[in-house]
Amino acid sequence: MAVDFARVGIAVGHAADVDAATGCTVVRAVDAPLRGGVAVFGRATGSRELYALGIDALADRVDAVLLTGGSAYGLDAAAGVMRWMEERNRGFPIAGGVVPIVPAAVIFDLGPLGRFDGRPTPEMAYRATDAAACTGVAEGSVGAGTGATVGKAAGVARAMKGGVGCALRETAGVAVAAVAVVNAFGDVRDAAGRIIAGARADGGGFVDASRLLVEQPHRIAALAAEQRMRNTTLAVVATNAALDRVQLTQLARAAGAALFHRITPAGSSFDGDIVFALGARAGTPADALHVEALAVAALEDAIERGVRLAVGRPGVPGLADAR
Repeated sequence: MAVDFARVGIAVGHAADVDAATGCTVVRAVDAPLRGGVAVFGRATGSRELYALGIDALADRVDAVLLTGGSAYGLDAAAGVMRWMEERNRGFPIAGGVVPIVPAAVIFDLGPLGRFDGRPTPEMAYRATDAAACTGVAEGSVGAGTGATVGKAAGVARAMKGGVGCALRETAGVAVAAVAVVNAFGDVRDAAGRIIAGARADGGGFVDASRLLVEQPHRIAALAAEQRMRNTTLAVVATNAALDRVQLTQLARAAGAALFHRITPAGSSFDGDIVFALGARAGTPADALHVEALAVAALEDAIERGVRLAVGRPGVPGLADAR
């Protein structure tokens, strides 16, 4: 399913260090600044410049969003996005130049599949920004999803590969595209509610983390503690609809329903889930509820694609490997 991100005025690019099992994904404006909003779910977040997306922030613009591995270390990679933007005079204008507005958020991928000292660098983020395209964007174990895993409620040995997924939903001339980096503590489900990737059980099938946390917490507590603060699903939803900052903030919050539909559990004390919402300054008139519904549908699709297209590694299979 090819996604035409030009429909919503964004381009997406990846860079990765495959040996270190880490990388970054940049979502940037194509040729004009965007407006933005954000919603935070869960407690284990790592972020930069989220306040720049506040409804009362001075700079009513977003030049790019960085989704990156490397935990808090990965936030340094944002310097590469800023350098790319500054070279092209893109950013909030001030005396003597510009300041690019680049919010960022991280996943924890230090070590499970690669090296603890492997982190995305500013050079990688620069390459991802430069490579960003509106079509032909890779999915699966790429960019920020290179070292992503899901279903860690029973420990890394029972986990499966996560990754990056993209999707677009459009009706009546209103479009919403979604990019998701799926690195969840919980299990990932399809539209029918079936677990398709998650903590694997002995003899096949899945543990079903949500059920065990309710019914048999003693079986999972010790292993779950191993994964404290190592889980995050990051998402960007972008629309061509004409929305102000308050509406974009609500769009990010509303789109979060997709996390809870498709990832169980989501937004937990062990997760650092964040949803960004981006919109054109001069967009298509639309009903906010319509846009929110499209955002949920697009993000659900992106989350599922993030695990369906991920390539497994030794000990941590992808969905195709586990069948």
